[in-house]
Formats: sequence, C-alpha cells, structure tokens
Amino acid sequence: MRILIATAGSRGDVAPFTGLGVRLRAAGHQVAVATHTTFAESVRSAGLEFRPLPVDPRAELASDRGQRLLQADSGPATVLRLLRLGRKFMPALGDGIVEAVALGTDLLLTTGTTSALGQVAAEAAGLPTIGLFLQPISPTREFAPAVTGTRSLSKPGNLLAGHTVQTATDQLFAPAVRGLRRRLGLPSRRISRARRDHPVLHGFSPTVVPRPADWHPRLDVAGYWWPAARPDWQPPDRLVDFLAAGPPPVFVGFGSLVVPDPERLSATVLAAARAARVRLLLQEGWSGLTAEDSDTVLTIGDTPHDWLFPRTAAVVHHAGAGTTAAALRSGTPTVPVPAQLDAPFWSARLTALGVSPGPVPLRALTAARLATALRRTLDTPHYRTRARVLAAALTTEDGAAKVLTAVERAAASR
Repeated sequence: MRILIATAGSRGDVAPFTGLGVRLRAAGHQVAVATHTTFAESVRSAGLEFRPLPVDPRAELASDRGQRLLQADSGPATVLRLLRLGRKFMPALGDGIVEAVALGTDLLLTTGTTSALGQVAAEAAGLPTIGLFLQPISPTREFAPAVTGTRSLSKPGNLLAGHTVQTATDQLFAPAVRGLRRRLGLPSRRISRARRDHPVLHGFSPTVVPRPADWHPRLDVAGYWWPAARPDWQPPDRLVDFLAAGPPPVFVGFGSLVVPDPERLSATVLAAARAARVRLLLQEGWSGLTAEDSDTVLTIGDTPHDWLFPRTAAVVHHAGAGTTAAALRSGTPTVPVPAQLDAPFWSARLTALGVSPGPVPLRALTAARLATALRRTLDTPHYRTRARVLAAALTTEDGAAKVLTAVERAAASR
C-alpha cells in the first residue's frame, strides 16, 4: 500500500514520523513524507520518499509575527497570534498537500497542522485518511486545552475551553479550506463536520497522558513514535572527549525555539551552569546559542537525543512534545523552560510525573532561578529514580502498533 504522511511545523513535528514511516515500510508499505524542504535530508536518510511542502518554519518563527507569538507565552493571546501567523501561508500549504497527493498514494496520514487541509485533498482524490496527532487537542473535562496554560478550569470549564480553542483553530484553517474546496470543485462543508468522521491516533504514551474517558471512540492514544535511528551517525571526537573528561554534563537546548536575543540567553545559561557547578553541553538549536568551549563547556549542533540524553546528568529544554518524549525515554531528570503553545502543558506533566522539580518559564528565566532548579534536580535522588522507572515503562509500549493496525484496516476497506 502506498502511504503519504503530510506534516508541517518544526523538527518536533516531523522527526516522529520518520520513525513511524520506517515501521510502515518494514511492514511492506511504500511510504512518502510531505513536509518542508528543510527536513528533506532527515526524511531521505530514513529511506523514505520526500515530497516538498511550502514555507520555511524557521524563517516564520524568526519573523516579527513569529516573535510576537513567542511573546504571547500561552493562553488566549497565543491562539490569537497563531491565527494571524498561520493565515498567511495556509492556502499555499493546502496546495502543497494536494500536489503531494497527486504524486500518488492510497492512504493519507495527516497531523494536527495538516489535518483540516489534508482531509479536503483526500476527499477530492477519494482517499481514506487517518489523523496522527502529537498533542491532545480534542476537548475533554479532564484537563484544560494544551495551549491555554496548566491550570484546570474545573471539568465544565475545561470542556468549554477545549471547544473554544477548537473553534478558534477551525477559524485558522477555514478560509484556506473554503478556498481549497472551491479550487477542487468540492461542495461546501464545515471543518467540524469533517472532523467528526476522522479517526485520530495520538503519538504520546498513555503513561504520560492517559486517554480521557470522555473522548469519542474514534480518538485513541497509541504511544510514542520515535524518530528514525541514524545508523551511519557517529559522535564527533570533541563530544566524545568532553563526555569522557569529567562527570556527566547538563544538556541545555531549546530546539526549534527562536529567541530574539540568543546572546543574552546563552549568557544566562552559562552563568547558571557556573553557579550550579555543573559541566554544560549547550546546543545551538534554531536560536544559534553559543559559548566559548572549555573544560566545562561545549557547544554542539544537532545530536540524536537517544544517544546523548542518557549520557547527561539532567536535560534542560523548551518542553516541546518531541524533546519531552526524548527526555522521558532516556531516564534522565529534566528542567523544562516552557515558552509557548503546548510547552506549559508538557512541563506540568513532567512535574506531575515526578521527573522534574518544576518549570522555569522562559519569560522569568534568570541565572539564579535556573541554577537553583538544576541543583534541586541533581541533589534530589527521587527525580532520577522516577525518570528511570518511567523510561522502563516506555520500553514496554509499542506506539506504532496501533497505527499499523489502523493502516491494515484502511487497506482492507479499500
């Protein structure tokens, strides 16, 4: 069966689907991934076909609109600014998905960022679709929407907030969906109606976020989908030498977060490491963080998390869904530094799971606060014990299995 995975966003929105694609290919399917050109190499290195989608996500996040999204932190302001950021490129994204589908496929797998437009493309081509979401975005009484912060609004309030956020998200896609349906000759149809018929599997562990009891049966939690391994990758000598030269360092990296003042953030992290008396691995990321290398500090580029994190004493990160999953998988305690969108949600989960003393939000980040959080993390054995217990639990889960079952069901129905 020919399968197309369409995903858009940052690295964390793409990497899990390279590993899932490898599993689907091992089951005998032909797999292509449609995403941004900046991720073409990672898709092809996994042995999967690459199909391009428009937009440079790094450039968008670095733009004035992207920086305003960062300044919004979380809550309603984030949703409003995300609407404004997304309206610009949604029509082009829809056209890109249609073009990717036209290259040939029997089944379209969409993500949270491509689902609304992907369902239109699939309807026009007569294809079945399955949603693969990395965040729990469907309304529930059990917790508030992931983009509104961490405070529960009571069960009725959580549900109401969930529907409000979903309505706002529909408004983000509505103009592009209407335009795409017109261009493809399809009759008008509300996004909410299409969503009711769309099965969705969520790529996070039920140990981390149990499936809400009030979700519709078409919504399920599958488990994590891990990025494809890079069998030809070898750590650079300078990294191997640094790790061998002293006690395990603390990793600090903010992934695809683009901050307006990387020099200041780098200086804050360096001061915190000195105050906490720890060795530091500083990852450049999309912000371009950097520091002068020494016996206690090393700046690194992209490095596979599954190789690196188990070799560290603690992981400081931006609490994106992918990095959160990687930290949990490694059995390493963590200090989340949430900045926007779903990061506060995952930070709260890490704290509730007992692998972190709590978040240090980026907007309130100081060297003293980060140093205090680091020392508490390293000096309290409970956090590492809990991290190892959770990592062991994750090894018993197979997040791809439910996707494989759903794909086989779709193949049989065709």
